[in-house]
This record gives sequence, structure tokens and C-alpha cells, in this order.
Amino acid sequence: MFTRPVLSSAFRQAARPVPRVASKFSFPRISPISIRFLSDETRQAIDKAVSSAPVVLFMKGTPETPQCGFSRASIQILGLQGVDPAKFTAFNVLEDEDLRQGIKEYSEWPTIPQLYVEKEFVGGCDILVAMHQNGELAKMLEEKKVLVPAEGEAPKSES
Repeated sequence: MFTRPVLSSAFRQAARPVPRVASKFSFPRISPISIRFLSDETRQAIDKAVSSAPVVLFMKGTPETPQCGFSRASIQILGLQGVDPAKFTAFNVLEDEDLRQGIKEYSEWPTIPQLYVEKEFVGGCDILVAMHQNGELAKMLEEKKVLVPAEGEAPKSES
């Protein structure tokens, strides 16, 4: 009789997930096993998409007609920041199921929208909101020279 409650108690403790504390440094991870399911063709298509403009947003819908609140918020933040439309492109993941699933594996980030700046994954809507609020996003976009030049200011040539 003594061993049964002890074993069942030990089993319950072992079966309980360990609580994780989220921080800005913890990122959801997809296991290496699931990454191998991303086909070479899809990976190359995503590489090409990420390289297609300095600022790339994978979203649900289009910038003109976002299909989810998080995609809408991401577009609004980029607009408030003053991202140059000539240096921006968006991809509607609802048009292509391979892209929709593949981008999650590609970035190892489970949600959409996803923002890339200069081929570097920045994050999803929650990260954009936090970076917008603390000023990190404005600083990064300015450093990457992807903002619309201020009136009277000539576009700076990259030398």
C-alpha cells in the first residue's frame, strides 16, 4: 500500500510540465526533427522571399487588407515607424500552405506574422510591439536605412 501512493505521486510530478518563465530572451523552438521536413524547394523559395526586400513581412492577408489582428498591428507599427514602401514587401501566407507552414520551421518561430529586416528574423507581433514601445525598433530601422527620408533630406546613398 505504501508504494502505490508514492509511485503515483512520483508519476504525476514527472508527468507535469516544468513551468517556464518567458523572457525576451526565450524563443519557442521547433525540434530538429521537424526542421528536416522543410523541403529544399520551400527553403529556397523562402530564402528568395526574405532576400526580396530590406524589410519583409510574412502575414495573413495583405498590407491593404490584413486578415488577422496581429498582422494588422504589425503593418500599423511599420507604418508608424515610417518604413519606406520601396524597401518593404509582404507575403500573404494564406495563399500558400507550404509557405504558411514552412516559414514557421524556417524561423523556428511558431506564429505569424513574422518580420525580417536585412534577411535577419526580428520576431512576431509581440516582439514588434515591445520593440516599438521601448524604441529599439526605431533605432534598428534607422540604422538599417529603411525609413522614408525626412522632408528636405536627400536620400543618403550607401557608399
